[in-house]
Amino acid sequence: MPGKIRHYFASGNTAKGFHSLYASSLDPLQRLYILKGGPGTGKSTLMKKLGETWSKKGFDVEYIHCSSDHESIDGILLPQLQAGVADGTAPHIIEPRVPGAIEEYINLGAGWNSSELRKHKKELLALRENIQSSYQSAYHEFSQALRIHDDWEKIFIENMNFKKANLLTQKLLSEFFQEENLNKKAKVIHRFLGAATSRGAVDYVPNLTEDVQRRIFIKGRPGSGKSTMLKKIAAEAEKRGYDTEVYHCGFDPDSLDMVILREAGIAIFDSTAPHEYFPEREGDEILDMYALAILPGTDEKFAVQLKEISSRYAERMKQGTFYLAEAKALHDQVEAIYTSSMNFLSVNEAAEEISSEFERLAAEQIIY
Repeated sequence: MPGKIRHYFASGNTAKGFHSLYASSLDPLQRLYILKGGPGTGKSTLMKKLGETWSKKGFDVEYIHCSSDHESIDGILLPQLQAGVADGTAPHIIEPRVPGAIEEYINLGAGWNSSELRKHKKELLALRENIQSSYQSAYHEFSQALRIHDDWEKIFIENMNFKKANLLTQKLLSEFFQEENLNKKAKVIHRFLGAATSRGAVDYVPNLTEDVQRRIFIKGRPGSGKSTMLKKIAAEAEKRGYDTEVYHCGFDPDSLDMVILREAGIAIFDSTAPHEYFPEREGDEILDMYALAILPGTDEKFAVQLKEISSRYAERMKQGTFYLAEAKALHDQVEAIYTSSMNFLSVNEAAEEISSEFERLAAEQIIY
């Protein structure tokens, strides 16, 4: 029987620049292969094949997706083996903690034809510079969008009943935990709920929550207390020893969008655009922060102002996505140059080496 597959992001192109949460996912591993090599050297393909192979063997596999191109893979984890493989190239450079004992480097650049690549040196340098420029332009647009979003939030914060919001949070905490304390140290993992990619916003909420019994879809407006509530829930869960999956906003990494408590069978998440979902099965419910904690009539009172803010915000986000798409197109050109200069035999050999190590780890589990 195939293993369980999960998909998520561990980095993001955010309003505060590139932001990585890789350490949270990778640090618990006892065996990690760090892939080096340029774009187009087969890193993502290698990891996809390994993931498929080990899923068919019955092992759970977690795919860490690239935040610029969600169809590309930046890492795979096999939780049962406490092992994984990750792209260790910029911008998510991975520094080993215990080289050799836990981490191993694999250089896929061993398969490229350096003399052929040197013919493209000027072109590659120009492409690199243009890619960096496109990303910086995207980050600028997103940072401007965040400022506009702050204005959006301000309207609802000024019309919020904080007492009601706090009571609502306390009610949820009582429901979730009652007097329960698991008397153990909680495992807390930080990830991103979604990502601003070259194709727009992408998330894996349905996949991440498909086996969670109770799903709470938080509705509301910017500034209606969704992130604050999630932070309080995450803090209380950790305090009581519940393993906690904390999902940050792919736009503003200081904000939270989802908390999953698998031991309690609960997922609670911001279900507003661009990650808007609705109940579809038993155990799903809506929590409307606008209806419960915002002064009635706020939407109507500030309709003109809200429409103008929403329009400016959307335009900045659109421009940011345009620059990410521009960076992706340039990156594709770099990949094409490297791919045409690669001997992929070294990639196949690397896959065999990693798989052999995973086999050894699996055999040790059976023995012990």
